[in-house]
Amino acid sequence: MKNALALVAVLALLAASLIGFSGTAQADEIKMVGVITKIEIAGKDAKSATVTLKDNKTENLVVLTVNDDLTLDKFKDHRIQEGDEIRCKYEVIDGKNVSKYFRKTAGC
Repeated sequence: MKNALALVAVLALLAASLIGFSGTAQADEIKMVGVITKIEIAGKDAKSATVTLKDNKTENLVVLTVNDDLTLDKFKDHRIQEGDEIRCKYEVIDGKNVSKYFRKTAGC
């Protein structure tokens, strides 16, 4: 009887821990350093831009969507331009790579 009760207690504890750890899944941030090969701003008053980076490690092209106003202003006044090396973090949201951090490696 004691063994059965102990087994039930262990199973209940295991089930509770599985429920606790399987809560909401968070998207992992992907870090990358690469060179800008293309910048596409949707217009003068645009609230987003599409940037293509060439990853320094894999040499693959990665397309990012940039939404933050500070980075968009840097694109518009050419403080960040094609050929600049960028350090960025992004998440994949609805199939798009959305930038969370976007800075020149040399500072800007």
